Amino acid sequence: MASLLQRVKSKMAIFAHRKARVMLDGEYGSVFRGRSLDFDDLRAYVPGDEVRDIDWKASARHGSPLIRRYVAVRRQTVLLVTDTGRNMAAEALSGEVKKDIAVLSLGVLGYLAHRHGDVVGLVCGDSSATRSFPAKSGEAHLERLLRHVDSHTGLEAAASRIQDQLDYVARNIKGRHLLFVVADELAADDSTGRLLRRLRAQHEILWLTLRDAELAPSPVAGASPHIGGDSYSVADSSLLAWQPATSAAVAAAYATAAEERGAGRKAMLRAAGITEGEVAGSGDVITGLFALLERHRRAG
Repeated sequence: MASLLQRVKSKMAIFAHRKARVMLDGEYGSVFRGRSLDFDDLRAYVPGDEVRDIDWKASARHGSPLIRRYVAVRRQTVLLVTDTGRNMAAEALSGEVKKDIAVLSLGVLGYLAHRHGDVVGLVCGDSSATRSFPAKSGEAHLERLLRHVDSHTGLEAAASRIQDQLDYVARNIKGRHLLFVVADELAADDSTGRLLRRLRAQHEILWLTLRDAELAPSPVAGASPHIGGDSYSVADSSLLAWQPATSAAVAAAYATAAEERGAGRKAMLRAAGITEGEVAGSGDVITGLFALLERHRRAG
């Protein structure tokens, strides 16, 4: 069986040229430089240094900008958190299965962590159960994590409920970690908002949302424009009627509802202090993760 991590590396090479990959690697390092570090000393500012590292009081006394330097006290612990319920077996906006995009996203972030000497763990599951894998180093360990997500996500799985996995982290994971959450388009509600704020008080959190497919299925090649392939709900395997989606009024109402749902999710995550990114397909993962890391660094 082909290595999932090797597929991740291959797709990183396909979807991002060398300069972009180097930038992504550098962005990961810059985001977490200074995290879990102890103050060491001061040195003179040089162009390219982070402005946030300037010690303004010491600079005023010295008469020129001085940068705070730190020494690492431990490695970063990265905890991958994802949904392996039925929702992740549905189509994403790109037409790909969400599970495949999730595995690629988890693999890229996990591989970046591995390259920087960080340890990686996993919390995943559905509404029926949650599983946890302790953080370890090494490509073989990361491969096992990706393979578990890949093999346990399907239409035969229980319903999705990422809140259960988040609650597991809140109750069982001690210490301060970086949480990388990959999830479906989550609906906002008060209880989820409270849970997210509780998690953010303890951990740093990066959130990647996988975009849903459109209401209407794509037309089948060679068929009439109004005829599409059959679509089914992943919740109960019921046939979804495509005809209403051809109504301008229904399509407009659906678009408005989807926009409001997305705005509610964004507001909930923003209120909790969580940086979110979105991807529609595997082709967006590299650029989406780079943008997510950059926003998190700027917010920090």
